[in-house]
Amino acid sequence: MPTRLRWIRFSRQEAALIAITAVWGSTFLLVHWAMEHSGPWFFVGLRFLIAGLISVVVFRRVLRGIRWRDVGAGAAIGVMIHLGYGLQTVGLQTIESSTSAFITAMYVPLVPLAQWAVFRKRPPAMAFVGAGLAFVGLLLIAGPDAFSLTLGSGEIATMISTLPIAAEIILISVFAGRIDLGRITVVQLLTAGILGLLTMPIVGEGVPEFSWIWVGCAVGLGVASCLIQLTMNWAQKSVSPTRATIIYAGEPVWAGIVGRIAGERLPVLALVGGALVVLGTLASELKIVRRSRRE
Repeated sequence: MPTRLRWIRFSRQEAALIAITAVWGSTFLLVHWAMEHSGPWFFVGLRFLIAGLISVVVFRRVLRGIRWRDVGAGAAIGVMIHLGYGLQTVGLQTIESSTSAFITAMYVPLVPLAQWAVFRKRPPAMAFVGAGLAFVGLLLIAGPDAFSLTLGSGEIATMISTLPIAAEIILISVFAGRIDLGRITVVQLLTAGILGLLTMPIVGEGVPEFSWIWVGCAVGLGVASCLIQLTMNWAQKSVSPTRATIIYAGEPVWAGIVGRIAGERLPVLALVGGALVVLGTLASELKIVRRSRRE
């Protein structure tokens, strides 16, 4: 039977994920500035604590009927957020952003395999094609310097961070549609924030000297984090983990665009890589349709 490819239209949920990925990518400069004045775990904790408090105000009405399963689901996702963002921020203290991007890109092909294992359902063939294109694109964005890896503490921390990042995406899909959107958003953000601050004495990190820079960055990223997590929780009720991951792979592309606006020059390979990430997103929207021949 001959086959043909058919476009699947972007849904509202997928469009929303593309929008928050742009917001996600634009936060890179804020994190970079904040790390010059704050430790990683303090900043991650403060960032998500602010995001959690904002979500408490937004969803204060639905919190009255909160159940233990809401707490459990939100806490599980919150732990993954804490570990993913925290370890990635720790790594950025000692390694170049291009190296961090290269290592973090490993979660892109990891999620389709994890989805297959968790949901016992193989993702569509074009989803693997899209993930592959996005992964190659991220490698090109990272640049040739990212391939000369030495396993220092920063590289190891960033490599470990890819596991909770992938787990977060999978867990959101597991609980989507079963748990109240507002409650799970509040719990996961507060969990990530509290755990970030509790990690400080364990790793020997102190409270940084006051600076309006880390205060402003924490507030701005707190608002962004609340918006990002709320949108992820809502959209992944109908968007598969694999397709969502391919969309999230556009984060370095948006970061590069923001960097370009800020005056940074992007190499040609990075531009090609960005095009491949976009192509990967489009490829994942293709569906193989088999047509039967009429006798």
